[in-house]
Amino acid sequence: MYKLFFNLVFKRMDPEQAHYLAFRWIRLAARTPVLRTFVAAALAPRHEELRTEALGLRMHGPFGLAAGFDKNAVAIDGMSMLGFDHIEIGTVTAQAQPGNPKKRLFRLVPDRALINRMGFNNEGSAAVAARLAARVPVFKTVVGVNIGKTKVVPEEEAVADYVASTERLARHADYLVVNVSSPNTPGLRNLQATESLRPLLTAVREAADRTVTDRRVPLLVKIAPDLADEDVDAVADLALELGLDGIIATNTTIAREGLGLKSSPDLVKETGGLSGAPVKERSLEVLRRLYARVGDRLVLVGVGGIENAEDAWQRILAGATLVQGYSAFIYEGPFYARAIHKGLAARLAVSPYATLAEAVGAETRKAMQ
Repeated sequence: MYKLFFNLVFKRMDPEQAHYLAFRWIRLAARTPVLRTFVAAALAPRHEELRTEALGLRMHGPFGLAAGFDKNAVAIDGMSMLGFDHIEIGTVTAQAQPGNPKKRLFRLVPDRALINRMGFNNEGSAAVAARLAARVPVFKTVVGVNIGKTKVVPEEEAVADYVASTERLARHADYLVVNVSSPNTPGLRNLQATESLRPLLTAVREAADRTVTDRRVPLLVKIAPDLADEDVDAVADLALELGLDGIIATNTTIAREGLGLKSSPDLVKETGGLSGAPVKERSLEVLRRLYARVGDRLVLVGVGGIENAEDAWQRILAGATLVQGYSAFIYEGPFYARAIHKGLAARLAVSPYATLAEAVGAETRKAMQ
């Protein structure tokens, strides 16, 4: 039914307008007591065998919403109602910014993909922090906060910019993510180089620790699929050296060649980050490489092209403790998380693994023997 609705309605609308329309419906449902209870019962049934512990946090399962969908922390309960086990908000910048000029979001329907050059459009860390502070949760869920660099801030002042967001948001975050991998902020990906990344992550860690003194806020870094293999290794080694809690692999790609894209050349040539099914293979490669490098010493989060339960299961076997989706949600609709949970539970039941945690990295370890 959703696919018919998508083809008749959403497919005919501007992608960004469709996003905000769906967003309003989700928020409205979450604000309506009887309706939200009914929706959560239908779309977010719990599977006890999928319960997950990661980053010192307990979650109903391993499947969360990737950053980018809820930039301003306005639909946390709504997305939890739809079955996501954790919600990563953002990317949030220290200063409010409108993002890049429209049109900036494109659907590649034949490829089940998106291209976006949104440019971190958000209300700024002060406004988002105030909203999180005032939030009265309807559904208990884990909330991650993804932070990035304000566009007008020069690269040499990036550390201070990230620190400002950390000081405002850390106390409201179950975990923090430093995003240095979006292709839509000029110079941002330069921060993935270890000589730039080391002082940035060190400063954010220190800022989180002095801001939140009653607990340790887990800190992760999100990397691009376009990193060379040796750079992936360097980031993994740096994360271990600095005592980070995890790595999210991966963000969107700027690549277009070799992905077998079927959409029209006019769409494919749009600048911005490509997400969805075409990034699946490289994201999985990066994840396997990271797990081979760090093993169980870091929590790895697999994201990029996760369309169904099999994709999520392969990420877990490759080394991901948590998995995230976003682009496929646009194409699969409200039953997306439910289908992934149901499929994961079925795969675990027929696997040789007693628990989901036992399955994490099993195939990568086997390949290394």
